[in-house]
Amino acid sequence: MRICLISMEIFGWGKYGGFGRATRTIGRELVKHGIEVTAVVPRQPGQAAVEQLDGITVLSFKPRQFLSAISLFRQADASIYHSEEPSLSTYLAMRTMPGRTHIVTFRDTRDARDWRTEFLLPSLSPLQVISNWVYEDNFLVRHAVRRAGACFASARFLIPKARRKYHLRHAPEFLPTPVNIPDRVEKSSQPTVCFLSRWDRRKRPELFFELCKQFPQVHFLAAGMSRDKEWDGYLRATYGHLPNLEMVGFLDQFQNDQHTHLLGKSWILVNTAAREGLPNAFIEASAHRCAILTAVDPDGFASQFGFHAGQDNFAEGLETLLQDGFWATQAQKGFEYVRATFDCESAIAQHLAVYRQLSTERGITLPDEASPVISPPAPEPERDEKDPYAVD
Repeated sequence: MRICLISMEIFGWGKYGGFGRATRTIGRELVKHGIEVTAVVPRQPGQAAVEQLDGITVLSFKPRQFLSAISLFRQADASIYHSEEPSLSTYLAMRTMPGRTHIVTFRDTRDARDWRTEFLLPSLSPLQVISNWVYEDNFLVRHAVRRAGACFASARFLIPKARRKYHLRHAPEFLPTPVNIPDRVEKSSQPTVCFLSRWDRRKRPELFFELCKQFPQVHFLAAGMSRDKEWDGYLRATYGHLPNLEMVGFLDQFQNDQHTHLLGKSWILVNTAAREGLPNAFIEASAHRCAILTAVDPDGFASQFGFHAGQDNFAEGLETLLQDGFWATQAQKGFEYVRATFDCESAIAQHLAVYRQLSTERGITLPDEASPVISPPAPEPERDEKDPYAVD
């Protein structure tokens, strides 16, 4: 059984976003279960055409030569092609390997308002956002999604959003992102708040740094960096002198335990982004018994497990969470939810159940392993027998 994961990135070689983190984690865990995994991604500086990463064979194409991905999908020769967020590569994989199963997981479905936010607060430049939009949100991508053998969403709030955007006949199924749950954590004796995200403009890290000035008795930890070196330098020069702020830099959670240590001692995770899907950091923070303080509220992570600062009232939220240990009560609720929903073993078992069900329909056998019963994927729409993925 071969699985090909299709993504805009994989965690490594200077690209450290949520899609890439999820893709690498899923691939790594599938390898542990005896699955042969290939990932096809755009190539990053310093990345070879073929790499091995945690047992995953990573095939890459030059971003401006996206048609070269066609040969990589043939090379992967997978039974199932699984897109971790749809893109033009989803369509190319379908056209290249029409006799195989193609499925999609929605991770950050973006509508017109979301793309406008991306354009106004770009990671690098407005031109970069336009390039992303062309690759990720054109009519071929929408066509491919509607022809997918099954559609899933990594967050429940994305289900109606994705269904509306892609005009799906059936609602996508929820398929959780796997997260490791630590056996125990040791919280700092001092109130400790962390920021765990890219320092890009859409994430609005300056709001977190301004919060440091208002709470001198709280220890603030800021992990991450910006892809825009000038913006990164400005933030460090402007706020690096604050005595209660520690800028810990980029943490690679696949290489060491610094990421776990930071979340383990933190009381509260602050996220100041203008918009988000369901960030991996929310799930990981809850797994480490942190309360969530954020302006967005995907799947109720802020309102149920912390404080929803919907009006950018972060100071009010932090004060509320710190009062009488309210943060710990909220954090425990989040921990229990994440343990029941996103635990790595359970989430990967659900992925395997999906692959097993789809493979059984084609007479393919996966390694024998118990899996939970989940709702069946949505039925495939009727297709042209000659070319099931041709554009109507």
